[in-house]
Amino acid sequence: MNGIVVINKEKNMTSRDVVNIVGKKLGTQKVGHSGTLDPLATGVLVLGINKYTKVLPLLDNLEKEYIAEVLVGKSYDTLDITGNLLEEKEVKDLEKEKLENVILSFKKTYFQEIPLYSAKKINGKKLYEYAREGKKISLPKKEVSILDIKLLDVYQKDKNYYFKLYCKVSKGTFIRSLINDISKEVDIPMAMSNLERTKVGNFDIKDSNRIDDDYKFLKIEDIFNYPVYELDDEMYFKVKNGVALPGDNYQDIVLFKYKCEEVALYKKNNNLMKVLLMLK
Repeated sequence: MNGIVVINKEKNMTSRDVVNIVGKKLGTQKVGHSGTLDPLATGVLVLGINKYTKVLPLLDNLEKEYIAEVLVGKSYDTLDITGNLLEEKEVKDLEKEKLENVILSFKKTYFQEIPLYSAKKINGKKLYEYAREGKKISLPKKEVSILDIKLLDVYQKDKNYYFKLYCKVSKGTFIRSLINDISKEVDIPMAMSNLERTKVGNFDIKDSNRIDDDYKFLKIEDIFNYPVYELDDEMYFKVKNGVALPGDNYQDIVLFKYKCEEVALYKKNNNLMKVLLMLK
């Protein structure tokens, strides 16, 4: 039982909770995930099962798409509504045109400050551990790209203003931080109140599994458009032992199979094909 399983994560579960539940259901401890989702967030969580845990690093750089709900007029230390209230400001009217223009201005590459309440490590300690100990620390910044962004809706609920935001972002982008940056430009406190990840690369939420479903397992050929080569007995012996091959007749990355079973991914390096990932 090897493959990629795409789960639609429910709210108030950690990504680790999902890994543990899926692993117990499938009777294996070899389950990993790509791209952590906070407990507040829902949506696409990509899992690797058994040998396919080794495939997960190939998915790290995939672009991600989100729909976020934003509470206007309040800010919290976690940058979402799960934290401690820092500031509250009455908002009698939300200028939609101004907000939309500011949001559109974030379609760019910039250095984003990593949230204090995150698992990013500084000097061997996670940032949220510094926060819990009440220790001040200079927050690092990371270059991120907001590939697409747009305002979807503005509305009132429970006497508060909210808006919904769609964004497509690069690896490592914190949507909480993006919302915080928008709030600074508008000069109104804001916080993320809901988040749904709708897509990771080509993994779409409409094709995902609920955690109690009978899971659909995806294979290399379902995920990547790599050329596939069927091995004869002699070549199978070489490939399963990781022997480098002449690269003249192959494209950059190829999948080798033997008797219709996946054996390895090979990648071209200085005109030699070398093991990228062993699947046997």
